[in-house]
Amino acid sequence: MEISGHTQLLALIGSPIGHSGSPAMHNYSSQKTGVDCAYLAFDIKEEETRQAFDALRLLKVRGFNVTMPCKTAAVTCCDDLSKAARLIGAVNTVVYENGKMIGHNTDGLGWVRNCRENQVEIQGKKMTVAGSGGAATAIAITAALEGLKELAVFAIRDSFYANAKATVEKIRANVPGCKVNLYDLADTDVFYRQVGESDIFTNATRVGMKPMDQETLIEDPKVFRPELVVSDVVYNPRETRLIREAKAAGCRTIPGIGMLLWQGAEAFRLFTGKDMPAKEVMERYFQE
Repeated sequence: MEISGHTQLLALIGSPIGHSGSPAMHNYSSQKTGVDCAYLAFDIKEEETRQAFDALRLLKVRGFNVTMPCKTAAVTCCDDLSKAARLIGAVNTVVYENGKMIGHNTDGLGWVRNCRENQVEIQGKKMTVAGSGGAATAIAITAALEGLKELAVFAIRDSFYANAKATVEKIRANVPGCKVNLYDLADTDVFYRQVGESDIFTNATRVGMKPMDQETLIEDPKVFRPELVVSDVVYNPRETRLIREAKAAGCRTIPGIGMLLWQGAEAFRLFTGKDMPAKEVMERYFQE
């Protein structure tokens, strides 16, 4: 792909960004789909978020992604927000349209698409989700918006517990068709009972991620049953202990790497109106 005077800019802002696979993924996809764009990464600290928005607005970028620690600060820098971004309270994708910065959050949609690619529909189902951070919030709210019938949220009673409480309140206020309750993750009996009554269990905590790769939230394998779908947001390692043991018990499992791919694919669609060549991207950039 040759860069010319017509080439439009796509970008990633956040810190650190040197490890990110987004530039390779988006530049490859632009080349394969014939979109005249170049995607670059810029190391931006949280307190520099507004300055970055102003600079990218001046440059009339086509769009950009936002990663940690700038996702929350990005909310107040946008001119408008999608419903999901507004409820989640974080932005990871911004599209520049008619002079306005429109903020989106594709993390939850990435999780939903990952489920569907694994032949799992969430509409009308009950899910238990563990976590109170950004991934848990995005998944819980997007799943509710996408037709989940019932949701049990489990969180540790630490400084982030208020986030989980706010998420539950937002779902109750904005998605009345989804029954939602919040529980203490330390209450193992209640946790296992809710998982046992659910169609889907999702780990949206860091448990299972290196260096906690020998840990799992479900220590008792009796909790697993063939009818249960088990998903994880952790993708390093590719197969967590949770996924490995659930698979051994006969559960359908959904590893976290797909969520990473599909949230990027949704961002690419918002930027370009085209489908990312996801299968090729997975084979090229997301194989161990």
